[in-house]
Amino acid sequence: MPIMTGLSGNEIFCLQLKGLAPGELVLGNSVGSLGFLGGVGAGFRGILGGEITQVTAMISEGRHLAQARLIAEAKRFHAHGVTGVTSELRHMQGNIEFLSVGSCVHFPQREPPANPFTSSGNGQELFCLVDAGYVPRGFVIGNVAYSIGVGRGVFGALKTLARGEIKEYSDIFNATRHLALARIVAEARRLNANAVVGIETRVMPFRGVHEMLMIGTAASHQGLPPSASQEPVTSDLTCEEMWNLASVGYRPLKLMLGTAVYSLGLAGSVTAFFKSIARGEISELTSLIYEAREHAIGLLQQEASDIGADDVVGIKTYIHEYGSLIEFMAIGTAVKRAPQMKPQTPTLPVQAIMRDKDTWIADDDIFSQNISS
Repeated sequence: MPIMTGLSGNEIFCLQLKGLAPGELVLGNSVGSLGFLGGVGAGFRGILGGEITQVTAMISEGRHLAQARLIAEAKRFHAHGVTGVTSELRHMQGNIEFLSVGSCVHFPQREPPANPFTSSGNGQELFCLVDAGYVPRGFVIGNVAYSIGVGRGVFGALKTLARGEIKEYSDIFNATRHLALARIVAEARRLNANAVVGIETRVMPFRGVHEMLMIGTAASHQGLPPSASQEPVTSDLTCEEMWNLASVGYRPLKLMLGTAVYSLGLAGSVTAFFKSIARGEISELTSLIYEAREHAIGLLQQEASDIGADDVVGIKTYIHEYGSLIEFMAIGTAVKRAPQMKPQTPTLPVQAIMRDKDTWIADDDIFSQNISS
């Protein structure tokens, strides 16, 4: 029977360089419900603000159950590993489906292990990861379902009348981001990994609250310091970026997160409104956004200094608007000089950095209309 794989030609080429052959596409799913009592409990907890533990637990259980079923299917195909693993959440007829999908890989002529590794990176990223000296252990998740809460919301709303940071909002966003990071690190420790790489961060609405989700690959590298076994290094750099950094003598140290929530204030909002009628700069907004940006990046700089980082690289900044509030978030990876952690090959093959062209293009609205008609 022909192999049915989700791996592209570029991925297959890169994996073959590491002795890996493509295998079957595998998936695992779970359909669950929060339940009436869980929903009521979550509602009361949401009034107070902070983490909604019932929702966090339900989502985490669903994601992990789907992943466990994916691994069970990979074992039936005698896979050595599964790459490109995803963790999706879909609403379906009032319930929630958790879905994990990935593609098996094999070492020909080798006996399959009792537990195949899993990786969030695709085949190209897996090549870069292995070539940089990392051994993949498992796909890992850290999540937090949270609410600002009525109490915090009311108090925060009153503070929005004045210009400046709304610390109540900053605190809750910073806390949820770092809690998700702590949980993905805890999963890596359980897999005896000393690093979590390729971390992707998402914030998604979920039934009146938000889920902060981090996914990545737990891995091990012999060149990391012994302390990493207790506190694994973390990075949101792509595996290609990590390979490039290793080639110039740097290693990841820690994923850095900084959030600042600011309000223009009542007087500033009114002034900005009238200024927006005429052409020209709205200085109130300019200075507020600049101040929020400096604050968020300053949080990264302070944390990097505290842990002894040499630099923070790959900084990405995001601005979200919530009515009169502006959230400014900065994310980057702190790095440390490590000239001994060089990749195995002197240059990356071009297939490792080529991006596959999307050959399925459809307008979702038109597609839905055609089905309904």
